[in-house]
This record gives sequence, structure tokens and C-alpha cells, in this order.
Amino acid sequence: IIDWAVTMVNQRLERPLELNKLALDDVRAFNLIKACNTTAVFQLESRGMRDLIRRLQPDCFEDIIALVALFRPGPLQSGMVEDFINRKHGRAKVEYLHPELEPILNTTYGVILYQEQVMQIAQNLAGYTLGSADILRRAMGKKKPEEMVKQRQIFTEATKKRGIDSSVAKTIFDLMEKFAGYGFNKSHSAAYALLTYQTAWLKAHYPAEFMAAVLSSDMDKTDKVVGFIHECRQLKLT
Repeated sequence: IIDWAVTMVNQRLERPLELNKLALDDVRAFNLIKACNTTAVFQLESRGMRDLIRRLQPDCFEDIIALVALFRPGPLQSGMVEDFINRKHGRAKVEYLHPELEPILNTTYGVILYQEQVMQIAQNLAGYTLGSADILRRAMGKKKPEEMVKQRQIFTEATKKRGIDSSVAKTIFDLMEKFAGYGFNKSHSAAYALLTYQTAWLKAHYPAEFMAAVLSSDMDKTDKVVGFIHECRQLKLT
């Protein structure tokens, strides 16, 4: 769809459009997303996702990455989503148990959302290597009790050597353990988010070409075509 849309757009542009050079802060693209005009926008079409967008009001690329990671049963059922939204909009305070957590968790408003954040916390606070941090991530994700007892001891002893209070270290480990089960792979989420943003950008700037590509991709599915034609009318396309 993206390829077809860009090919059509480039037929009428003097300088070809290069999607991989797009600025990731386009106001029109974000306004389209925030208004929930997300028919045919990658990953953002479902009713549940639109409800999450309406509440979250994403206004930067990091928020789109978070959207993809948050819209899953674990975060939705655990209260993590509400926590994230309330912190973003200033209804709840963003707090960090230790100063070194701030650079790791500031883009997610102090919430541990990604598996990579669990690994970074283990690295920065307890001196884990990337390899051992990955072992910790997997143990937490799979909830292996005997491995968790071992990892808790390693983490607590390592943070103690670095001068971190043992009760703070214990609370941080508990938090990591709680969220690791819900944690999503950020690199996966970011790749999805980029496609989300590119489709939203095309719809915001070149709606005719974008909707033509969308219709072409689903022309054999009558119910979808009907929906997309309705969307074209909403967009005042002739």
C-alpha cells in the first residue's frame, strides 16, 4: 500500500518523496491520529485501538511506539494503560525510585513498558552484561521461580556494591518482575510504529493516492471496499 501510494505521489512531484527521510513530528499526521481518523492507518483501525488513542492523545513518535505496545491484553488488564495515560496527562505523578531510572523510563512516564527497559535497568543499576540482562529478561518473562530467586540475589548484591539501598533495590526488582510479564519488545513496536506513522502521514498529506492504494489492495473484498469508499467521501475525495 505504501509503495503504491508513493509511486502515484511521485508521478506528480518534481522531487521524489522519500519516506525514510520524513520528519517524525508532522503536525498534520498527529492531528489525524489524535482525531481517530485512522481508517486504513496501519495498526490503528480497530475500535479498541481508537478508544486508546482518544484517551492517550499521542503527540510524539515515542507515544506511537507505546500505543502498539500498550494495546495488548496484559497491559490493558493490569492497569498499566490507565497508569501510563494518567501520567502522560499529569493526572498522576511521574516518580523514579532511583535517579538512574529516569533516562531509561522518561519516554514511558516512569512505567516499565518494554523488555529492553528491564535489561537497561539491570545493566545500569546492577552492572549486568547485555547477555546476563537478557537471561534475566527471559526468566522474568517465563516466570521461572527458581531462576528468579537466583536473579534476585544477584541483583540485590550487585546494587548493594554500587551503594543502592537494599529496600530500594528490592522494590525496583519487584517492579521489574511485575512488568516483565507484560513487557513488549520495543524494537518490534518501533518498526510497527514507523509503518503506522508513514501511513498516517500519507493519509494526511496525499489522501487520494493513499486511499487509491488502499482500495487497490482490497478490491476483491466487497465489505472493505464499501467501508473505504465511505471513508473517501468523509475525506471529501472525488
